Amino acid sequence: MNSRTIRLTALAGMAAVALTGCVTDPETGERRISKAAIGGIGGAVGGYLLGDLIGGRNDRTEKILGAGIGAVAGAGIGNYMDQQEKKLRERTAGTGIDVERQGDQLVLNMPGDVTFDHNSALVKAQFRSALDNVAATLAEYPSTYIDVYGHTDSTGSDSYNQGLSERRAASVADYLAGRGIQRARMATLGFGESQLKCVPESSEADRQCNRRVEIRIAPVTQSDVNAAR
Repeated sequence: MNSRTIRLTALAGMAAVALTGCVTDPETGERRISKAAIGGIGGAVGGYLLGDLIGGRNDRTEKILGAGIGAVAGAGIGNYMDQQEKKLRERTAGTGIDVERQGDQLVLNMPGDVTFDHNSALVKAQFRSALDNVAATLAEYPSTYIDVYGHTDSTGSDSYNQGLSERRAASVADYLAGRGIQRARMATLGFGESQLKCVPESSEADRQCNRRVEIRIAPVTQSDVNAAR
């Protein structure tokens, strides 16, 4: 199955979720997609969409090479990410950060309640030591792309949540940059409330689950370098 077919299949899945998640406004009679359905779309195809690098691989690779960062040889990619995963798990134990392995990529899930105060994009003082440990590990394994994603719950307006998610992602990236992580390795993206993880939001625990920042770490491979040349 080629990439175009995969993308079309993903869009078809989104459409199916959207159709089953439509609600009717009792005053206007207008049909629209509910926020819960938007969360369902995120759960259905979010993994595929988030698997892509922000901004595309070629542009990111050129910047990384320009910063003097090399690639990981094909046979060593698994071990490179294994060692990084091990250190991240050790150094973030008990901090609230969840380390998830997805193939040759790592995802750090940082719940909003331990990372930021309510409606704030300033990293909590008590959480900075945990981010220091993350930064120290990322510095030891420089041959990786780092994508920082911001997410919110569905409370509040779409536009406010979008802006807040972008500010929080940028805040984490800024903090890592201040600890020596090259800007060329990092990119940020805010999803607002479009990628809800816990749906429906029937409790404060669900909202806390959705208020999060994720860091996706992907290896810079020799094939990436060859494609960028």
